[in-house]
Amino acid sequence: MLTRRHIRVKVLQSIYAYNQRENPNIDAQEKFLHHSIDQMQDLYLLMLQLFVALQEQAEKFLNTSQKKHLATASEKNPSRTFVDNKLIRVIAANSTFSEIIEKKKLNYWHLDGEYVNIIFNELRELGWYNEYLLKKETTYKEDQDFVIKIFKEVVAPNDKLYEYIEDKRLTWVDDFPIVNTAIVKMLGKLSEKNASSLLVPNLYKNDEDREYALQLFRKVILNEDKLNAQIEGKTPNWDQDRIADIDLIILKMGIAEFLYFPSIPVRATINEYLEVSKEYSTPKSSIFVNGILDKIVKEFEENGKLNKIGRGLQ
Repeated sequence: MLTRRHIRVKVLQSIYAYNQRENPNIDAQEKFLHHSIDQMQDLYLLMLQLFVALQEQAEKFLNTSQKKHLATASEKNPSRTFVDNKLIRVIAANSTFSEIIEKKKLNYWHLDGEYVNIIFNELRELGWYNEYLLKKETTYKEDQDFVIKIFKEVVAPNDKLYEYIEDKRLTWVDDFPIVNTAIVKMLGKLSEKNASSLLVPNLYKNDEDREYALQLFRKVILNEDKLNAQIEGKTPNWDQDRIADIDLIILKMGIAEFLYFPSIPVRATINEYLEVSKEYSTPKSSIFVNGILDKIVKEFEENGKLNKIGRGLQ
């Protein structure tokens, strides 16, 4: 689920937190880094569980409507199209998904059902939702497209849900866009056959990525003086004290990749940190970061300090 850029962002956040502490402890911060990354999976699972909770809420609403004393004809025979949505049924019926929800104690929607009601009530006001309910039969593809539409247009942009996520776990705020993108991609591929592997994905693509997160964090922290020395003199109009904290960390992470990660191409490193700076720093940061990293690369090439092999040569 995690890309290298996501990992870089998590490491950036952890280094920033480490630098802000009065008595920083590298082992404790490293544990927090892994914990922060692991929590991304919790958010991912929770957002999927929301669909199951919405379907359950729809069924409760259906049953309540049927029992009304003066129920209308449509209330006596309500549509079960959403209640029987095939894709959500695949999620709800998957034992691997249910077991990890139980194991991680992520049954939040049973306790915080008001947020499920907010989403469900918003759905009921939408014309395309009610048009969907009028369908007597639907294909799996129609149900799949409908769920993706709900997620994109109702769930992901919901301000109340965002506030809930922010209050529940602070680290989830930055994870929200990443997780949302991953969910949309997954929903487009989900079927009964691949449900177990897609619904509970591995956080890291492989062991190399997990090790990369740890090593990048440690290389930057443990080589602070060496990395600072590489930046000195490269910013003629800026003293290091005047460089934004985030920009300084981004520069150090980039230099660390030049020096200590021989398989990562130089251009990949620069491009990735340009994108990170655009999202997490000031409007002009990407220009600043690009200029400094380019200057350092040229110097390293002239002095033979770049030690790139394999993919890193590209």
